[in-house]
Amino acid sequence: MFAQLSALLPSACALCGEHGKLVVCAACHAAFLNVRLTRCMQCALPLPREDTGGSSRCGACLTDTPAFDHTVAACNYAAPLDQLVLNLKFAHHLALAPVFSAVLRDAILEQRGTPLPDLLTMVPLGQNRLAERGFNQALEIARPLARHLGISLEPLLLNRSRETAQQSGLHPDDRQKNVRNAFMLAPAMLDRIKGRHIGIVDDVMTTGTTLNEIAAMLKRFGAARVSNYVFARTLPH
Repeated sequence: MFAQLSALLPSACALCGEHGKLVVCAACHAAFLNVRLTRCMQCALPLPREDTGGSSRCGACLTDTPAFDHTVAACNYAAPLDQLVLNLKFAHHLALAPVFSAVLRDAILEQRGTPLPDLLTMVPLGQNRLAERGFNQALEIARPLARHLGISLEPLLLNRSRETAQQSGLHPDDRQKNVRNAFMLAPAMLDRIKGRHIGIVDDVMTTGTTLNEIAAMLKRFGAARVSNYVFARTLPH
């Protein structure tokens, strides 16, 4: 019955508006979501193909090594894909979350030889923002991703110890102060992370400050490795 109703309801590609059954049509998927770049293995910023210098890490990560070990980004946070992220986060287009998850899964599995995490979690929202929005977009992406990869998801692994301002609205110099000591490990989860590889899911990685703060905290409590899995990576201005 649901399939029959779905066939009768109008549907359009979230990018081009073409009518069809897919949230993102095959043409837009091929043009925008199937593009692979050579990226820094640690922060996922694009690297020039012809000038990696024999390293898979960018100069910034070699100079000032982040607390996290690895980052997979499915795409860049740029037009037109940035609008998809905004539609998920602020327009409640939850049908986009499984699309993001599937594209991220493909990007992860293409990195052969890179170990998968022992468990997944996501960047938590503060209670005020969660109540205002009604959902955590990172969790909506993480749920199907965990199923795709066959990895346990621990949505209550992390908590915010205090409300923070939106990172996107802050000057880069203020972002570290904003998230410093803002995340806690749930006490019941201490034994779940010791000596293990933890994967953190988020929709967008901007400067990496939030993910770095989380990784540093997890390693203080005994995590052996921390990897980030993000749908989109913001490019430096």
